[in-house]
Amino acid sequence: MAEEKSLNFIEEIIDTHLKDGVYPSIVTRFPPEPNGYLHIGHASSICLNFGLTKRFPGYTNLRFDDTNPVTEDTEYVESIKEDLRWLGFEWKYERYASDYFEQLYALALTLIKKGLAYVDDLTAEEIADQKGTPTEPGVNSPYRTRSIEENRDLFVRMKNGEFSDGAKTLRAKIEMGHNNMLMRDPILYRIRHAHHHRTGDAWCIYPMYDFAHGQSDAIEQITHSICTMEFTPHRELYDWLIAQLEIYPSHQYEFARRNINYTVTSKRKLLQLVVEKKVAGWDDPRMPTLSGLRRRGYTPESIREFCERIGVAKRDNLVDVGLLEFCVREHLNRIALRRMVVFDPVKIVLTNYDGEEWLSSENNPEDPTAGHRQIPFSRELYIEREDFMENPPKKYFRLSPGQLVRLKSAYIIRCEEVIKDPQGLITEIRCAYIAESKSGSDTSGISVKGTLHWVSVSHAVKAEVRMYDRLFNVEDPTDESQDFLHYLNPSSLTVLPQVMAEPSLLETKSGDRYQFVRKGYFVLDKDSQPTHLVFNKTVGLKDGWNPAKG
Repeated sequence: MAEEKSLNFIEEIIDTHLKDGVYPSIVTRFPPEPNGYLHIGHASSICLNFGLTKRFPGYTNLRFDDTNPVTEDTEYVESIKEDLRWLGFEWKYERYASDYFEQLYALALTLIKKGLAYVDDLTAEEIADQKGTPTEPGVNSPYRTRSIEENRDLFVRMKNGEFSDGAKTLRAKIEMGHNNMLMRDPILYRIRHAHHHRTGDAWCIYPMYDFAHGQSDAIEQITHSICTMEFTPHRELYDWLIAQLEIYPSHQYEFARRNINYTVTSKRKLLQLVVEKKVAGWDDPRMPTLSGLRRRGYTPESIREFCERIGVAKRDNLVDVGLLEFCVREHLNRIALRRMVVFDPVKIVLTNYDGEEWLSSENNPEDPTAGHRQIPFSRELYIEREDFMENPPKKYFRLSPGQLVRLKSAYIIRCEEVIKDPQGLITEIRCAYIAESKSGSDTSGISVKGTLHWVSVSHAVKAEVRMYDRLFNVEDPTDESQDFLHYLNPSSLTVLPQVMAEPSLLETKSGDRYQFVRKGYFVLDKDSQPTHLVFNKTVGLKDGWNPAKG
């Protein structure tokens, strides 16, 4: 019987709440702002929020935090939904903070009526200057003493569009000497005359995150509002607003962000990469976006496994990108079909072989149900140029003059002659094949140590292969001593315009994943055409990352 997985600290809290009858079931939410594409950093939060309501009774909402019309777009909304479904999750209700604009406005009026909010004429810069420091109290705004009636009138007029952007804000009236800087009369609403992707021009005032977030949680009766650790200082304001408004007592819980080396996940920086055309778009296979990882050939199973392995903790940590690569490699090893593709071809001619035949080769040795395919074998074949050496060192087991090697799923061959052009480049390698050495029915009695992949010349399909490496060439590209663009890896993409592939790849569909024998894992790219196949490298066959040390 499989051992029960231990609970992380958030699961322990929920388990206790359910056992103690605090809640009959739980409600969580994933609340992205639709101002960019989801990336690998979001995956932990997604897997945590949706995973909780798979493990415990309850459900998860998808709520778009669309309170900033300047940066948000329907394109991002649709991409987020696509990514969530690709990862394997479905939400109970699709909600938007903009669904609650009327309710949030009414709650703001409630605070004004209670004398707990006021309209301020100071600019954002002046408000920041008066906030004080962690060791010195802030200064009250001269507009803090406005009457309830005046504040209500001004706030209504803000809503009606009578004032320009930045002319006024609505601030909570708490305490300018509070030890938590975020509690020093925080801004709740600002004026922004901008077209909203859902509400159009109906509103020109928009709630700040700290006001929209907790109140939206309460409206949806979220039992466990889960955020990353940088929101820990915000929890006090979250609780204060809920208490003062006397609404559903949602509660916020924080877990540590998991940053990944050689990676940037700031939406602002990712947008800069796209806008400045450092990459081919949000789904460029070098991007850490979920759409980029999907295009590169990563599987949702491997990303969920990665999130499971890095876990949920209370302390920020830097995760080795090698763990992510390990997870996808392990999954692809189990599911990817094997195919033979020669990247840098040199021709071999079997001088004692005539005609052609179709040989059987296994699709995946890790999966007995994957079956076999037929591959054409003929007199002229391509092998990798690097698989031949004229003057090899000791313990060289690939092809060299007089040496025997096996062609995968085919025959043993012996190199007999090398043909070169006037410049000394090898153009042809003449070999003899051992007829009795056919794979699966070998009676030759010959044992060889080297096995090479190959493609029949007359049947070869030309394809383009895009070899991807890490986008940044340093572990921490967020190092503030340099612009992060300084660390871009100039070799992050290498295009091989004409490799030679076995003809079965003509049947490939977009998104199909393969192991190219002895080369790595690859996926058919969306740029492919029936007459021009394009494959992206997902990950190599192995690297130095050790799961025991992970």
